[in-house]
Amino acid sequence: MLRATRRRIRTTLALFPAALARLDLVDDEKGEEAFDLAVPAMVTGGMRTMLRAADFFMVSLAAGPAAVAGLEMGFQYYFIPFGLALALSSGTISVVSRFKGSGDDAAADFAIKQSLWLALALSVPITVGTWVYAEPMIGVLTSNARTVALGATYLRIVMLSVSFRFWSMIAARALAGSGDTTTPMYVRLLTLPTNVVLNAVLIFGLGPFQAYGVAGAAAGTAIANTLAAAIFFVVLVSGRRDVRLRLGGRQWDTGVANEIVRVGLPLAGTRLSRTFGRFPFLFVLGVLGTEVVAAYAIARRVMLLAMMPAWGYSTAASTLVGQRIGAGEDEVAADYGWQTLRIALATQLVIAVGIFLVARPVALAFGTQHVDLTVAFIRVFGLGVAAFSVSRTMRGGLRGAGDTSWPFYGGLAGTYAVRLPLAALALPVGFVVTAGPLALGPFSLGQLAFAPGMGLGLLAVYAAILGDMYVRALVNTVRFASGQWKAVAHTSAAGAD
Repeated sequence: MLRATRRRIRTTLALFPAALARLDLVDDEKGEEAFDLAVPAMVTGGMRTMLRAADFFMVSLAAGPAAVAGLEMGFQYYFIPFGLALALSSGTISVVSRFKGSGDDAAADFAIKQSLWLALALSVPITVGTWVYAEPMIGVLTSNARTVALGATYLRIVMLSVSFRFWSMIAARALAGSGDTTTPMYVRLLTLPTNVVLNAVLIFGLGPFQAYGVAGAAAGTAIANTLAAAIFFVVLVSGRRDVRLRLGGRQWDTGVANEIVRVGLPLAGTRLSRTFGRFPFLFVLGVLGTEVVAAYAIARRVMLLAMMPAWGYSTAASTLVGQRIGAGEDEVAADYGWQTLRIALATQLVIAVGIFLVARPVALAFGTQHVDLTVAFIRVFGLGVAAFSVSRTMRGGLRGAGDTSWPFYGGLAGTYAVRLPLAALALPVGFVVTAGPLALGPFSLGQLAFAPGMGLGLLAVYAAILGDMYVRALVNTVRFASGQWKAVAHTSAAGAD
């Protein structure tokens, strides 16, 4: 019965790439292959985003705007290790896919072990540091005492599971690098609903449990992260998949570690530059009002759900491009990248239109007191969905070849040359921003003070969001079109022979 249901679902889903092929929008075979790899990753990412949206929804109902703002600010710091894990796992999928494409299964397996050791080296100090400094970290973003306390509580608890989160992401990307995006989907189909249930129980105090509010959201997430890590460990140690975690034997290889880091480091820079860029952006929103921060937080969760296809197609592009590069088929790899982009855009735009049209009912469902403001943010994000899809899919193709420097450059340009300067114009005229005192060796610059605001308010904020997205898309597309990523792949430690 279950097998027949899965078959019917697959048959139904296959109608979409087939329809695009009939319209000559995508190649029949390549489009279907990209779609098959992307769908499980979409489901996984969509469920994860729904979890985050559910967190904000439940906390909004239980504790109000101050708690939502605290959750948003705590979550920004959670994004720092998440970004590092994403970068490390990106190095993993790049190396594993190329080794699998070249037929070196043992090297692909070893890359997983190498990634695990790197993950532990990164995650343990992060957990300790955030436990000690949670309050001052949130205090950088807001002076509201209740928001600081709630944000710090969330941060301390959720960071206890960072090591487990690192491992889950590495395992999922390693499986994807071998062409298996279905197993990670099944793991998430088990653990993410568990996460939602745990959060509901602990946030509202259902059954014998008392209501913990924001702390309950963090605890539910930490428990679910640990469960997912345990399942992935069993799956990869069992040897029943195309890649496996071999616990014995060689534990370290500097060449493999360097290649994982080489690929992942620019992506870590991309993610961290964006994460650190969110702090001054949130500062600007905070100046405009707590209700603006809350509306932005809710709208961002809603639109991340609409943007999930881009994550799925990004994973598909990495796998397909990496495997073809590993097999020495450069031109086929390039064609896979473009074909994946075509089907990604077709998928993404259909969903974006739907979310744009139902923005108001979605905002009302969150119980927000500022419906019009939340709807406006949702629709602004909707205008950037196409750019997000292009940026992510092209980045996935570049990542598969091990060429991750240009997405980093695009990220820097989007955040620091576009988003933050435009957002600063939203500040009231005469509003003074201070930084410092700054010390450079024997020279002290004292405290810097400047007033960048032009009083443009939300108009500048909306322009900042969209400008950032479109600049990233432009940089990644130009780089992929140049074809220079092929040379990068062939000179790397896991390139094609």
